[in-house]
Amino acid sequence: MEWFNEINATGELPGRVLQEIDEVGYVVIPGPVAPHRLKRFAQAYDAAVLHAASADISIGSTTTRVSDFVNRGPEFDELYVYKPVLEACSNVIGQPFKLSTLHARTLHPFSRAQNLHVDFKRAEDGWPMIGFILMVDEFREENGATRFVPGSHKWTSNSDKNAPAECDDAAACAPAGSVIIYNGSVWHGHGANHTGEPRRSIQGSYIRRDAEGAVNQAECIRPETLGRISELAKHVLAI
Repeated sequence: MEWFNEINATGELPGRVLQEIDEVGYVVIPGPVAPHRLKRFAQAYDAAVLHAASADISIGSTTTRVSDFVNRGPEFDELYVYKPVLEACSNVIGQPFKLSTLHARTLHPFSRAQNLHVDFKRAEDGWPMIGFILMVDEFREENGATRFVPGSHKWTSNSDKNAPAECDDAAACAPAGSVIIYNGSVWHGHGANHTGEPRRSIQGSYIRRDAEGAVNQAECIRPETLGRISELAKHVLAI
């Protein structure tokens, strides 16, 4: 509870940002990677994806997903302990929480749009969930920026993972390095990538500390990772 209270008291997020997360279901803010570091960060991303074991790679029809970015290198350690995201978790989840997953996701060139979906149904164990998406590349309409249905996390019909036939969504467009913070029950999905270039991101999610995470971070943590991360990071990983 001590870490939870400390995170809750950081004041990293303005009230208007917290209000937007509450009312709209998502918000875009500046991220932890400074602009002058973005090129090197993107290179680290590409290297981590290239050298990932085949068991950690999932190639779908529109995206390639690479898991276990907690252990991919020190370049990624700051992402899941970014104070504004943790403060959002504290406000939305409302009790001690932990990281459930952290992975890379690359949208393939010339990919179709994803069906709208929710990550966490209201009835699921661990609800509510907070997710974040760090933009390794700029998110634009034409390269498949993630689309959200504003306010849909509050709809009473939002009890399953199927979006209604008609709903208005909006693309979360922003420069590389930006972070989307979103409620896991808001309907969303990546747009169509009409370009010949991949669109890269790193995504994470947090759930209640007493719930079962998608990844047991304590079991998966590597000695070299454990030796370099902060006490806050160990708390967030529930180690």
